[in-house]
Amino acid sequence: MNKTSEQLGIDYSRAQTILDKYVKDPIVKMHCIESEAIMRDLAKNFGENEEVWGIVGLLHDIDWDLTKNDTGQHCVKAKEILKSEGATDFLIETIVSHGWGWKGATSSDLIGKQRTTKLQHALVSSETLTGLIVASALVQPDKKLSSVSQYSLMKKFKDKGFATRCDRELIRECEKAGIELEEFIELGLKSLKCISEKLGL
Repeated sequence: MNKTSEQLGIDYSRAQTILDKYVKDPIVKMHCIESEAIMRDLAKNFGENEEVWGIVGLLHDIDWDLTKNDTGQHCVKAKEILKSEGATDFLIETIVSHGWGWKGATSSDLIGKQRTTKLQHALVSSETLTGLIVASALVQPDKKLSSVSQYSLMKKFKDKGFATRCDRELIRECEKAGIELEEFIELGLKSLKCISEKLGL
């Protein structure tokens, strides 16, 4: 058993299988792949385990297909799914943590809890940033990530009327993980540009 399997209960190949099993919506799957890419680059930046962080990003919305019509259950169903697939308590809690404090939460699993670890802050900021980056690409004339600059992305971040569902305070949690906002936005943009072909953007 390698270190990743020891810490998470699953390795990367198994994580991909689990994603394919539970996430059928292509947009959600792309979001998970985008989150993985940013998480891996963040891990590299921090000198952390890239595979562990990548798996956390990849599986963070594992229950979205099941809960999108009952969003109060998002991150609650994830616990059941991940437990049944052999995930460790560490992986389950890390993934569930991105729903802690969410305004639409109805479960006691999510209400009144606060993220405390670097990995938890990194996950919520990364997965939220993907939405801002993709939205910025889609308003370009060619709808391509290559047309998005760090400068324009920062302007979009400051424009609260743009991509209103992207919670800027969650993106700012990158600073609690240990990276400044502008550097994080630059890193995230580069991460997605590197997989732009896969994303079709």
